[in-house]
Amino acid sequence: MCIRDSNITSYHIGFVLGPCINASGRLDTAKRSMKLLLSEDPKEAMELAIRLKELNDERKMMTQEAVEEACRLIEEGEFSGDKVLVVYLPDCHESIAGIVAGRLRERYYRPVFVVTDGEEMAKGSGRSIESYSMFEEMVRCGDLFVKYGGHPMAAGFSLEQERIDEMRRRLNANCSLSEADLMEKVSIDVPMPIDYITEKVVEELSLLEPFGKGNEKPLFAETGLTLLNARVLGKNGNVLKLRVVNRAGCVMDAMYFGDPDAMREYLVQKYDEHRVQELFWGRGGGLTLDLTYYPSINEYMGRRTLQIVIKNYR
Repeated sequence: MCIRDSNITSYHIGFVLGPCINASGRLDTAKRSMKLLLSEDPKEAMELAIRLKELNDERKMMTQEAVEEACRLIEEGEFSGDKVLVVYLPDCHESIAGIVAGRLRERYYRPVFVVTDGEEMAKGSGRSIESYSMFEEMVRCGDLFVKYGGHPMAAGFSLEQERIDEMRRRLNANCSLSEADLMEKVSIDVPMPIDYITEKVVEELSLLEPFGKGNEKPLFAETGLTLLNARVLGKNGNVLKLRVVNRAGCVMDAMYFGDPDAMREYLVQKYDEHRVQELFWGRGGGLTLDLTYYPSINEYMGRRTLQIVIKNYR
């Protein structure tokens, strides 16, 4: 992906350049990123940038493999009654444990702890949901850990490997989450049909950037969108592109950067395998979804088209 000076936004800093810079510290050494930022030699900078991109691609692949293994363990193992997921992935690189925990939290909407093998003992990271204070719950069984720290929504820790099962048992025994707590609550800013989206609207929303904690992206929603076709994109198959149409007849692309497999499974449960397969073959089938989204502009080969980025679906 080539980014021109005039097109750099907070999105590119946070989600394109940032992960590449961050990947060297996770998998190699942060000195490589520092060397790039300080370089005044274009040739050297290009070589370093290419290497950082390779490291980030490697990080993405490792993350995807770890998430798939974790999902297999959760869905085929003895986790069905657990409200707090403690997943042991011995071969997972400890630097991506938090990313994996975040992906699992999004998929299952449970507090998730991912534990890996460190050099001397097991290490792990956790990601939580709004109704579960992760750090407070770890304090309640603090004797389990050699070291731990964090806040209500995330934590890091180390412990002896033989205490992983005890950690899972005690965290679940202490857990007071109700079924209602385990249903994700989504608050939208405006219910807005997609035919209201214009380039001017997108440009005006960009004035609110940068988005992040404390300044979340505005969230819009429309119900009853009909799916016309679907296809999986990305080197690791981690992006789903839908073509949708609303009741007013407005047709638009909808990108989903979450878990394509989870969305497909949801559609199969709601409809059936044949109709979903028809959708991926480009033959529609009358499938509908309610979507929350953020509008954006896709630029490709000099062509600008409106699209939405899906946040939630049902």
